[in-house]
Formats: sequence, structure tokens, C-alpha cells
Amino acid sequence: MEVRLLSPSAMLLQYGSAARRLSGLDVSKARVGIAKTVTTNWRREKKARVARSSSASDGVSKRSAETLLRVDPRPRNRRRIVVLGAPRVGKTAVLRRFLRDDFDEQYVPTSEDFHSKVYRIRGETYQVDILDASKERDFPAKRRLSILTGDIFLLVFSVDDRESFDEVRALRKEIQVAKSKLGGWKENSRVPVVFCANKVDLGEKSRAVEPSEICRGLGRDAAVFETSARDGTRLDEMFEALADLGGLPAETRPSLHRDVSIRSYEAQHGRRRSRREAACGAVFPLARRPSFGSDLRRVLGPGPSKRSAPMERCQIQ
Repeated sequence: MEVRLLSPSAMLLQYGSAARRLSGLDVSKARVGIAKTVTTNWRREKKARVARSSSASDGVSKRSAETLLRVDPRPRNRRRIVVLGAPRVGKTAVLRRFLRDDFDEQYVPTSEDFHSKVYRIRGETYQVDILDASKERDFPAKRRLSILTGDIFLLVFSVDDRESFDEVRALRKEIQVAKSKLGGWKENSRVPVVFCANKVDLGEKSRAVEPSEICRGLGRDAAVFETSARDGTRLDEMFEALADLGGLPAETRPSLHRDVSIRSYEAQHGRRRSRREAACGAVFPLARRPSFGSDLRRVLGPGPSKRSAPMERCQIQ
């Protein structure tokens, strides 16, 4: 499968088209400015990611790795988790626990926003894509598109930051409204959302949001877990809830599978699968965030053929 890189001008046109479909309105001068900013940042991040991937590929060729993800796993065994929340609440640390089950004391602002991990569990292959949409806080149309592509949502806030708690409450409402306008979802239906109240290791003196407030603000039926990415408190339970809501096996939890390199995973790819084989997972080092066009097709479906009726304007506000 050949992958074409878009020129900045083509990407700008594509982003403008996406914004029109998502909002039902013409692109204003302000949105054109936003699109130019997104395009510039995309080009910078692309160069940085190419450099990172060359050192992290673990000996897997680009062609064989792309083949691995394209063929394996089956679409029905693939889920996308969209992660949202305020800055500095520990989203990257939580994701690091999920992907590699470790922790880094040093704070580094998020640079990679898309991750993939592939699993072999009871003779079946699964893939979990994780989109960290935290950098889209100032780009409503882009954030809305990311929300619409999500199968499961992880909303992270810090117990020592009240504003971050208020933000995840607003994000849940935004997710519900966006999904209901897409079709197939009712606004009051249960969207698969897990709340992560992080940094409980800081102690009671540092708390700005009490458990009773969290319960009142999110509802008694919400899946809320008070966690610590530093010491691993309740993270395994939270990952189990993500798997359950997303229809994934429990073995996607870090504690229930063996982490292997992508090279080892690829070596096992051609072997006959056994349901008794121990579950294993591998972080995919060459993962790339899909283009705006790919995400738009994921949301709206394939474009109309030449003989079909024109596509109606999407009324997502």
C-alpha cells in the first residue's frame, strides 16, 4: 500500500474541507490562520518523528513493519483510545505505564501524540491505537475530529488541580454531543469513558478536589479511578475498565501479558497461533498518526462515487 505525503498547500485545503464538514460553515480567516499553524507544526513534528523512529525501530524495516500493521490485526480487533485532559496532569506518565509499564520522573512536554501496541492473545491478534489529543486544546475543529474517531476515551485530571477537573467535565459533555450528532449515538447514551484522577501519591494536604466532589461532579455510575502514575496505584484496575468498555481482552492490561520487542513479535507473526500460548504485546515504534483525510473517512465513510448522489453537509457543530 503506497503512502502519499501531502504538500503543505494540499494539506491546508484538506484541513479546510474537514473544518467545513465538521462545522457546516465556511472557513473564516481565523480558521485559515489556524490551518496554516497546524500545517507548519505538522511539518516540524514530521521531521522529528522520522529521526526518532530511525533509532527506535528495533531492527524492523519500514516495509515489513507497515505490512505487519496493515495485515495484522483484523479491523474488528482494533480500537482507538483518545486521551484528553489539561496540561501537566500526568497523561504521558499514565500512557507510559500502559505501553511499557514504567515511569519517568522527569517531566517532558508531550511530543508524540500517537502510539500503537499490538498483541497476540489466545490465538487472536489485537491492536490498540492511542491518540493523545492534549495538543488540540486550542483547535476545536481538529479536537472534534479526534473525538469522533475514538472508540474509548480516557479523561485525565489531577486531584491537586481543580481546573483540570472542571475541564474533564466539559470534555465529557463535548464527547457526548459530538457522538450524538454523528449518528448512531443518543446524547444521553453511555459513551465509553474512563476518568483518571491522577497524582493521589501527593497526599491529602495537596488535594484540591475531594472524592465526594468527584462523585457529585461525574455521577455515581461514572468509571472513576484515583491513580498514581508514579507508584502504579489502581492503574491496573483502570486499564481493565478501558479493556472492558472497549470490548478488548483483559490481557491487554500490562500485568497480564509479556512485553516483547517488535522484532520478536514479527518473528512470531508467521507461526501457527495457539490459544494456549502466553499473551504478549509489542509497542510499534513506527506508528504514525493518520492524516486528516484518513480520519475524516473513518468518521464519514468513503466518499461518494461519481454516479452517486452528492454527500450531504455534515451538521456537526
